[in-house]
Amino acid sequence: MAQDPLVIFTPSGKRGRVPAGTRVLDAARQLGVDLDSVCGGRGICSKCQVAPSFGAFSKHGVTARPEALSEWNEVEARYERVRGLKQGRRLGCQAQVLGDMVIDVPPESQVHRQVVRKDAAVRAITMDPATRLHYVEVAEPDMHEPSGDFERLARALQDQWGIAAVTAAPSLMAKLQPVLRKGGWKVTVAVFADHHDGPAQILEIWPGLHEGGLFGLAVDLGSTTIAAHLCDLDTGEVKASAGIMNPQIRFGEDLMSRVSYSMMNPGGDKEMTRAVREALDRLAREIAAEAAVDPALIVETVVVCNPVMHHLLLGFDPVELGQAPFALVTSSAMTLGAADLGLTALNPRARTYVLPCIAGHVGADAAAVALSEEPGQSEDLVLVVDVGTNAELLLGDRTRVLACSSPTGPAFEGAQISSGQRAAPGAIEKLRIDPVTKEPCFRVIGCDLWSDDPGFAAATAQSGITGICGSGILEAVAEMRMAGLLDASGLIGSAEQTGTERCQPDGRTHAYLIHDATEDGGARITVTQGDIRAIQLAKSALYAGARLLMDERGVDHVDRVTLAGAFGAHISPLHAMVLGMIPDVALDRVTSAGNAAGTGARIALCNRAARARIESEVRRITKVETAIAPRFQEHFVAANAIPHASDPFPNLRAGTDLPEVSFNTGGDGDRANRRRRRRA
Repeated sequence: MAQDPLVIFTPSGKRGRVPAGTRVLDAARQLGVDLDSVCGGRGICSKCQVAPSFGAFSKHGVTARPEALSEWNEVEARYERVRGLKQGRRLGCQAQVLGDMVIDVPPESQVHRQVVRKDAAVRAITMDPATRLHYVEVAEPDMHEPSGDFERLARALQDQWGIAAVTAAPSLMAKLQPVLRKGGWKVTVAVFADHHDGPAQILEIWPGLHEGGLFGLAVDLGSTTIAAHLCDLDTGEVKASAGIMNPQIRFGEDLMSRVSYSMMNPGGDKEMTRAVREALDRLAREIAAEAAVDPALIVETVVVCNPVMHHLLLGFDPVELGQAPFALVTSSAMTLGAADLGLTALNPRARTYVLPCIAGHVGADAAAVALSEEPGQSEDLVLVVDVGTNAELLLGDRTRVLACSSPTGPAFEGAQISSGQRAAPGAIEKLRIDPVTKEPCFRVIGCDLWSDDPGFAAATAQSGITGICGSGILEAVAEMRMAGLLDASGLIGSAEQTGTERCQPDGRTHAYLIHDATEDGGARITVTQGDIRAIQLAKSALYAGARLLMDERGVDHVDRVTLAGAFGAHISPLHAMVLGMIPDVALDRVTSAGNAAGTGARIALCNRAARARIESEVRRITKVETAIAPRFQEHFVAANAIPHASDPFPNLRAGTDLPEVSFNTGGDGDRANRRRRRRA
């Protein structure tokens, strides 16, 4: 008997089988997917727009064909005629599932919009941007001294500002004469002069004295999210920050899935390039509108990203990054026109600088973290961990810096988790479990109250309690370990073993119930055995990468740990240590750097010398390749235990008493840990 079609929704990662002929909107509701609808499925509001993806998706184990979705009906055709649909979009209330499908829910169709938590950190930056404003007085034309207007402008820049050689694009030349005459031969020009001491380039010209400012974008292009900071190129002030989901998620949640999509689908790389460029352009427009800045005043962008995103942004096929020796098309920094990347929202002559990559799987984002955190200037041995779908690690001090990447996967982002979701209002982000009663209390994004505080129900009535995001699932697993609900192997105990009815049968294993609002039509949120295993795999990859770097340095411990990345900023050092995500170190020596890659991008945007410095620094960083390292598997297996099978973790054990329980033999569980911990 043929199986019902399998539907996979991105970016949530939720999947399930539905009968053929089911509307996409109904499938989304059945699977708990966050898809908006206001008009009751009449095809009027367009809130339920979705983007179906077609091709072979090895990560999901499906091949989605065009005939797996019903053809356009009259309602969609009418909507297209009257209001128009974006290319590749369908109305979820009209399109029917006929076969296996991968369907993306774009941000504007989500009831609870993703909260991209990559805010700009406060950082003192010495201002020396590549693009500056110069006011000049240009000599008027003289029949007795024939020369072009541009040549006299160039001479004025040399005489008044010491800029020896300048060039200009034909589009700038076309507006030169009317602007000079409108300004009475007094103009302001934006001049781009990079750190390589080549000829400067005039990017824009205004009549008279221009006082409207000059701006640049610092972009952290991640596998899951894209974050941008709009910066004043005079003061360095961040005028606005914004972020969106990376639309490439629909082609694969992790990097190797996207490489595989490119391998298996001719033209797949171009499809992904187009998607990310359109998203960047849209983000640029949105952030300019938020800051009330004319997009034509944005004259520079700096982009940092991992190697796969680097290749897809630049239009390079990433296929070679999917197989040894993981060769990059280029590892050097690149400077090119923003228009070459499809950034039409900016000044038409805006320039883009892409930081250098360190090696095949350690990219420009890791270089940006190195620029921000400067492990090579540290007196003590510091481990910098940029936590994300693909984690980058740096270990170093003044003598030497090592780098590697670890394929942690999307579990840290809430994907591949039974009740998981991206960070959005209503998602559980913090959780505590009372070690005596085994009862949970939690906080959700968008509300500062805990679930046992008065007024919590009213405060969350609008958003609801919809699922659990990355930081929430990590805290949940760590709290379960500390409360004796989970043994060192990661096994969840039964109600009899743990002493709580919240540990409920789930097939052949057990799950811990956090929240159940099904009687009111809400969500039932649990932590299942499968969720525990997903976190174990992710944290083991992270820890194994750190141990490989330590092996290379010949050390058994580090002096301090810095957690970077938007996700790293939202997990407490205690919970990271309980899980065994990072090597053991005193808890007060674990700090958060926030979005260090984004900070590095801002530094490179605002300071030319920083670009030269990081281009030199990356050549001195030693790359350790986890994919071929013999001991990676050994470290990975040992790290599957919580916190670890062989590392004693003395600092952790001095700070908290982990119950010695084992549920493999049906023991009674641990009831010794009766200390009530204050909520952090």
